[in-house]
Amino acid sequence: MNTRAHLFRRLAEAALILGLLAAISGCRRKGASEREVWAEVDGKPIYRDQVERYYRSRVAAGSDTGSPEQALSFKLNILNELINNQILVAHASRSKITASEAEVDTKVAELQSPYSREEFQQKLADQGLDPASLRDEVRQSLIISQVINKEIASRLTVTDREMAEYFERNKATFNVPETQYHLAQIAVTPTAEPQVRNTKNDDAKNPQAAERKITALYARLRSGEDFATVAQEYSEDVRTASGGGDMGFIPASAFAANSQLKQAITSLKVGEMTGILRTPGGGYHILKLIGREEAGQRDFSSPQVKSAIRQTLMNEREQLLKAAYLEDLRNGAKVRNYLAEKIVAAGANTPQAK
Repeated sequence: MNTRAHLFRRLAEAALILGLLAAISGCRRKGASEREVWAEVDGKPIYRDQVERYYRSRVAAGSDTGSPEQALSFKLNILNELINNQILVAHASRSKITASEAEVDTKVAELQSPYSREEFQQKLADQGLDPASLRDEVRQSLIISQVINKEIASRLTVTDREMAEYFERNKATFNVPETQYHLAQIAVTPTAEPQVRNTKNDDAKNPQAAERKITALYARLRSGEDFATVAQEYSEDVRTASGGGDMGFIPASAFAANSQLKQAITSLKVGEMTGILRTPGGGYHILKLIGREEAGQRDFSSPQVKSAIRQTLMNEREQLLKAAYLEDLRNGAKVRNYLAEKIVAAGANTPQAK
């Protein structure tokens, strides 16, 4: 491409971006609150700031939106999700499907449990939420889940024949290359953690405190207390504490470099736990073997194989039925997507479109 052609192309691209940005700023059906309306469902508005808040939270979680066009496309997808949610909530209202205050209380408490009160308030502020708006979102989520369970999930079935056919088509995926260990852990560190994720907000801040804490926790486990509960309440590993210490399946090769750890784990029977193990950094952990998958080809008769296949097929069918169900509901709703309209209008007037 010569220099002049390249220049015209860059100018055209710049004009497209400016046109799209102008479309957004021009998408201003405003109510009394002066919030920009990006869509309406049966006359009920969905605002720009709602979309922007979801967008910021997803970008912060690691999404790379790339160019301005990609960012705008991402926001358009989020807006479509919010439109679908509003349609589902409206359908739930007509069907008398609700969420009780007790259900909302339980879910909010579950969301807050891994954090201290101050940390949770800060997370809400970072996401542009306050306690009241959080409860509104939780209530909507619970209602949508009930609609999906009632109208979709309850209608799904998978037969043994369908599972057997799936197994034959995907037999290679059930060949485990090496033994895997399903582990859970309780971890205690010898220094103060900036963000504690256990429900007791308990943190050992020095080596002496760490040793006392792990010894006390081990004694409680030996006396019969539930491992997952103790992990949720006291483990200092930010990644696993809220899930009861569950680390998932770990291949045997991951322990090859640590003979002591390998010996401790491979000698366990399912349901047993190790003693107190010291970490290289001076901390401690206790491991529990939840399950073990031996290397080799899995047979269809295995309950674990059947369960995995059933879940896979159910998920696939749920996604298909959900998509069709939403489209069917949209047919009966009056939807106006102002953002989409403005993007189309701006694109039609760019130099590239002429």
